[in-house]
This record gives sequence, structure tokens and C-alpha cells, in this order.
Amino acid sequence: MKIESYAFGSMAIDGRVYRSDLMITPDGRVMDNWWRKTSHLLIRDDIAALIQAAPKVIIAGTGANGLMAIDPALSRDLAKSRIELAALPSEKAAALFNETWRPDGSVGACFHLTC
Repeated sequence: MKIESYAFGSMAIDGRVYRSDLMITPDGRVMDNWWRKTSHLLIRDDIAALIQAAPKVIIAGTGANGLMAIDPALSRDLAKSRIELAALPSEKAAALFNETWRPDGSVGACFHLTC
């Protein structure tokens, strides 16, 4: 699995272009048209599928300008579950994903593609 490119509002993954926010599950499935309950705030419910899969790391792409915030309660919950959270602007998060993703289920991700 590889993120081939990211640009504002667009991400190419394994030959397919996505134009909506998305999640990548630890087993490599891409779930597009991903929406958060609160537009620019990432909360636990938004990534429940990732948390349930229990990866070691969740990478959160916070948008081109990093405008998607992370709920402090989510950070605490993930730490209690021993899941590392790496929240970065989406371009940097995509690069980190490519460096760390393995088919062993240890990495999941979510990406806000705009803002």
C-alpha cells in the first residue's frame, strides 16, 4: 500500500484518486467519504473503526494547513490504549504513512484532504 501523491483535496493511493476525506484501516482498506461529527475536530467516535483494530500507531493527516484539531480526550484515550497518535499536516502525514505502513496491521490512518 502506498500513498502516491497528496494535493489539496486529492490523494492518490495505489493507482486510485480520492477526492474526499478518508481512513486507511490497518489491514489496508481505504474508506473514503469519511466524515467527522464535528467538521474540524477529530474525536474518538470519528475513528472508532481504527481504534477497534488496535494498531500500534494511528496517523492523522490534519489537512493541508493543519486546521483539523485533535480532541485532547482522544489523545488521552489512545495513550491509555497504548496506541500512538501522530497528527501532522496531511502532506507530512502521507509521507510518514509511507515510511511506516506494513501489512502486519500495526498502522492505521485518517486524512483530512482540504484546509
